[in-house]
Parts: sequence; C-alpha cells; structure tokens
Amino acid sequence: MPAVKRKWSRYRHPESTIRFAVILAILAFLGYSIAYLNIDLSRILGAFPRLVEILATRYFPPDLNYVSDADFLRSVLRTLEMSLLGGFFGVVCSIPLAWLAARNITVSKRIAYPFGRFAIMSSRSIHETIWTILFVTVLGFGMLAGTLALTVFCVGFAGKLFSDELEAIDMGPVEAMRSVGANPLQVFQYAVLPQVRVAFTGIAIYTWDVAFRAATVVGFFGGGGMGWYLKRTTQQMESTRVAAILLLIIGLVLLAELGSGWLRKRIGKMR
Repeated sequence: MPAVKRKWSRYRHPESTIRFAVILAILAFLGYSIAYLNIDLSRILGAFPRLVEILATRYFPPDLNYVSDADFLRSVLRTLEMSLLGGFFGVVCSIPLAWLAARNITVSKRIAYPFGRFAIMSSRSIHETIWTILFVTVLGFGMLAGTLALTVFCVGFAGKLFSDELEAIDMGPVEAMRSVGANPLQVFQYAVLPQVRVAFTGIAIYTWDVAFRAATVVGFFGGGGMGWYLKRTTQQMESTRVAAILLLIIGLVLLAELGSGWLRKRIGKMR
C-alpha cells in the first residue's frame, strides 16, 4: 500500500482558531474599555512632551544642598535602618512560612500547607501603606510602626518567591533523605537548602531593595524616615528638593543593585 503523502500546513485547527478568538476578544474588550472610559489616546501621547517640559523647568536643577543637610542625612540613615530591619525580619519569618507553603516539601498538606499559604497571602493582600496606617493607629507615629509594616509586607513578598522556588527543586535528594529516615528539618537543611541558597540570597537582597523603596512611601503615613521630607516638599511644591530626594533614592538603589550582584557571584562560587 503506497504511503500517503502528508502536506504541511501552518494552520492547526482548533488550536489556532481558539487562540485567534481569544486574542480577538481581548482586543475587543480593550477597545470597548477605551471607548467606555473616554480615554483620549492623542492626549496621552501629547502628555510626554509636556512632562519633559515640566521636569526641565520645575525640577531642574535639583537642590543638592537640601539632601546634604545633617538632619536629612539622619533621616536617610533611619530609612536605611528601617528597611534593613523590616527586610531582615520579613525574610526570617517568610522562610519557615515558605517551607510550610511549598506543597512538595511541606510537613503537612492538610494543616501546615493551608496555614502557610494563608499567612503569605494575607500579608500580600494588604498594601504596605495600609499596614502602616494600621500600625500607626495602634503604636503611634515613628519607626516602630514603619518597621513592622515593612516586616509584614516583606513576609508576603519574599514568602511567595521563596515558596515558588522551593516547589521547583529537584526532589531526588529529598526522597533519598526521607528513605533513610531523616526528619523534615534534616531534609530541609541537607537536601533543600543547598539547592536554593543562591536563589534565596538573590530574593533576600531583592526584598531589601523593594523594602527600601517602600520605606520612602511608608514615611508618607507616619512611618518615619526621609519619606516625611518627601511628603513635606511635595505638599509645599518644592520641586527642586523633590528632584534631589528622588535622585538620592535612585542612587541608593543603584548601589544596592551593584552590591547584590557582587554578593550573588560570591555565593555562586561557594557551590
């Protein structure tokens, strides 16, 4: 019986039909949303030249003398301390929660897994500004409320990334440790941790990076630090001082990024 010659075709039904229908539905929904909300696309495009003009006339040159003042530098130090403490305590608390929330290595899928997932989800569901308002209401204005708000925020942020990383590990070493009678703590220490320590370090450093940027926002709501100066200068329309503060924040985040890259390389060589 002669072989039937197959003819190649790029079009695959029904996969291509379904994909085309989904894309068409999304585009139709976006078009309807733009029309319903009365969004003027030409006005949005024309806003960029206006933005550049405002930055050039109102925010330039930055008032660098303002950010070199001793009181402001002390507020920068308080912001760094607050972000470091919040990030550190958040990461420390999120690691055991991530262990419980990782389905493949959790100690109990019926109790520990739902508890870990619920704790991480609850921390992530509420914005750090809301946490700040809640802690300021209970504890009053100051760095304690800001640090606790950042801690809860970092628990949700780092816990989600940690748990996802744990669920992606190679289960071979884990099963080998379990087969010889190792307890869950020994399994985590000797079979899980060596696989994720580099990733955990990167996540921890990134968590501090996010915590530092969040710390400036926390100051708007009574958490202390240089966020209070940013709020005051913004409300008083002191644009050149706002520009100087924003440049300082960008510089500090850049330094943190360089430091994190160096640290990740050092830890990668320790494998």
